[in-house]
Amino acid sequence: MLSTHKHLQAILERVPENPGIYQYFDKKGTVIYVGKAKNLKRRVHSYFNKNHDDSPKTRILVSKIADIKYTVVESEMDALLLENNLIKKYKPRYNILLKDDKTYPSICVKREAFPRIFMTRKIVKDGSEYFGPYSSVPMVYTLLDLIKKLYPIRTCAHSLDKKSIENGNYQLCLYYHLKKCKAPCMGYQSEEEYDENIKQVKQILNGNLKQVEALLVEEMQEAAEKLAFEKAQECKDKLDLLENYRSKSYIANTNLSHLDVFSYDENEHSAFINYLNIANGAVVQTYTIEYKKQIETEEKESILASGIFEIRQTLKSRNRRILVPFIPSFEEKGVELVVPKRGDAKKLMDLSLRNVKQYKLDLLKQQEKLNPEQRSTSLMTKMKEDLHLKELPLHIECFDNSNIQGT
Repeated sequence: MLSTHKHLQAILERVPENPGIYQYFDKKGTVIYVGKAKNLKRRVHSYFNKNHDDSPKTRILVSKIADIKYTVVESEMDALLLENNLIKKYKPRYNILLKDDKTYPSICVKREAFPRIFMTRKIVKDGSEYFGPYSSVPMVYTLLDLIKKLYPIRTCAHSLDKKSIENGNYQLCLYYHLKKCKAPCMGYQSEEEYDENIKQVKQILNGNLKQVEALLVEEMQEAAEKLAFEKAQECKDKLDLLENYRSKSYIANTNLSHLDVFSYDENEHSAFINYLNIANGAVVQTYTIEYKKQIETEEKESILASGIFEIRQTLKSRNRRILVPFIPSFEEKGVELVVPKRGDAKKLMDLSLRNVKQYKLDLLKQQEKLNPEQRSTSLMTKMKEDLHLKELPLHIECFDNSNIQGT
């Protein structure tokens, strides 16, 4: 039987130079690390050709490797997809850990006569339309509140088929008297009028405020020409609500649309990635995640690629243009990666960077509250790096030279 060293050496000799994924196993046969590479041979060999003196976690990982398996794929995107699936399946000890396992809420437009609109965390494949998911619950409530103010959407769970309405199966509820609903259950509102409202709601949920505003302006002008001033004022109030909502959103050039923005920051233990979703020049979604580093040799290009893949998959982004601070090891057919240098695109990247740095700072402050000694350690670690010291400066002497001149 071959020794572990000879066994690994034999595997290393036959690793190909193709893109793919590799898995490291310990003596018990447990997957302890999964990685991807554009060139498997170069990447896998890099673990065994270095001493990793400055990377203790990597050194420990290498010492525990008893077996290696690899899978060749067609492209980097295939490798990224397979790596992501294997990490989720095996949860290897030395892989970066995404500190987030939430189920994010979506907004559902129910498939039914006179559709209801509500927040949900459960996707039911019954033909209903889902918008999101949203990383911020307050954002969902803000949107739902805006929709309720703009349109009288029903909240009841009645089955509003034609026969039930004609038979008078239902009674007026409080929402009708509060002018929050036009009582389609009583036949007071036509399905055609209700569906027109739903179309406008979908435009808002897709971030297309300009189209909704154009429709409202047209309705307002028509009402004014017919001397229907109450209807015209109603349209004006809706336009004001939309403008108020828009003013709370960051607006870049309205020509910038269907765009993802990712920024990156890190410290010794974690990597942080911020995401902005841009529609019609406005930030319609924002999200920041933390990855816990398990080995020091994990490259930022690889971490950002994993973050882009994970976030786009979780938040169901289909945008074909992505702004990034540097080019990650990420490829997807039909998707363009751009590092912005100037203009509105650069402003969006700067906004994302401010968000990720603020998230990192807030997390540090939170940790320091729980562990006051951590602040001192963080300061000394920074001092060690800035002064190029070999060890933490545990003893510091200060001299005041302001009054010793000439002595």
